[in-house]
Amino acid sequence: MGIEIIGLTGIPEVQRGDDLAELIRRAAAGESRPLDRSVILVVAQKIVSKSEGAVVDLRTVEPSALAREWADQWGKDARLIEVILRESRRIVKMDRGVLIAETRHGFVMANAGVDQSNVPGEEYVTVLPDDPDASARRLQNALGCGAVIIADTFGRPWREGLVNVAVGVSGLTALEDYRGLPDRCGRPLESTVIALADELAAAAGLVMRKAAGAPVALISGLEWKPAEGSARALIRPAGQDLFR
Repeated sequence: MGIEIIGLTGIPEVQRGDDLAELIRRAAAGESRPLDRSVILVVAQKIVSKSEGAVVDLRTVEPSALAREWADQWGKDARLIEVILRESRRIVKMDRGVLIAETRHGFVMANAGVDQSNVPGEEYVTVLPDDPDASARRLQNALGCGAVIIADTFGRPWREGLVNVAVGVSGLTALEDYRGLPDRCGRPLESTVIALADELAAAAGLVMRKAAGAPVALISGLEWKPAEGSARALIRPAGQDLFR
């Protein structure tokens, strides 16, 4: 088995209201890369947020008392902390200058996905798209490719470093359930559920590094079963979360 992962360059700085599908189509054509049903696209959340206007001007933000207090304690920008608090439906941990939050989508991540990197101007931050699954679906329909994954970088409990994970999915199942299938010795698998969308997002991250100028990756050569798909399937239910 083998797959090919290509980082797609040639996409200009994305602005609010840009036709992101058209920008991707042009970049793919410029590199003679067809976008057909055999291709999975992994798209950086940042350019999706920019195109949808999910950008906040910090100069318009009035910090709350909590944001000011915590920012003063840890040397942070109170306006940025306020945006993070607004994007959160639950604060998981605020300690030692680190803020872990659950977003309104259900993702648990640092700073609720609010990010200043790769955003022109020091006074602007991006937030997550309102509905990343819907964003992925629109791109898939517009481009006619097999599947689209919208990816963002997450930290991981108990492990150092960041990896790309799927925050939006369309065209494939986010999870592959192998339970009940036999292993190579004939024993039935009891708990093996593979996070396919996360694995593809992480693999694509190898060619989508922040300074590489390749916010889209094309994956080809993989066999998968077409499905509507949703990144929501990757969120562990509260009743099964042993650390909540």
